[in-house]
Amino acid sequence: MNDYPMRINKYLAMKNICSRREADELIKLGKVKINKRKAVLGDKVLENDEVELSDDFQKKLFYYAYNKPVGIVTHSAQGKEKSIRDVAKIPQKVFPIGRLDKDSWGLIILTNDGRITDKILNPEKEHEKEYAVRVNKDMSESFLSKMARGVKLDDGYKTKECKMQKINDAMFSIILTEGKKRQIRRMCTALGYAVVDLKRVRVMNIQIKSLKPGEFREIKGVELHDFLTGLGLE
Repeated sequence: MNDYPMRINKYLAMKNICSRREADELIKLGKVKINKRKAVLGDKVLENDEVELSDDFQKKLFYYAYNKPVGIVTHSAQGKEKSIRDVAKIPQKVFPIGRLDKDSWGLIILTNDGRITDKILNPEKEHEKEYAVRVNKDMSESFLSKMARGVKLDDGYKTKECKMQKINDAMFSIILTEGKKRQIRRMCTALGYAVVDLKRVRVMNIQIKSLKPGEFREIKGVELHDFLTGLGLE
């Protein structure tokens, strides 16, 4: 399917140069040219058009693994709430990819690379996210098998099949490739269980390892290479 003519911001995102929003900012700054002419917002390109970025376009990209504590919202804090941006003392300006609800804790990837947001969060990409979950009572084999096969939620949506592993009588590991709002909690509720503790321990190849709540580490080296390769960016 030929998607041309294509908006210039979509074109730059498709080429993994930056996100659409970042592309718009570059265009506003006059750093994008189409066939030697400075691009303007809304411009469209054809397949054989020459698209250039000014030589001074160089953005250093940062990636961090952060252990979000319970009680902290991912972003958009309301009232007396505190968000990751309020409490994480990361030296660079970064943002969270996806979210964890206020009552949950664990791994959040923080970055200034807008290219990866959709690549991680789009369920069609089927990237794995792993959680350790404790419920309010001993689990039955029926509960474990129903969770693995998919559960019909309160809005009628049936979750995708997923990987389940029992850790102990009231705790399990679950690997999802989608991320509906409060999905694991809603899945458990639908089957008569309540979540007591929920921790995300892995996103793709990035693991929380020994990070304590509120701590972070930079993702780099082989770990970063494998992560970006998994997203189709290297």
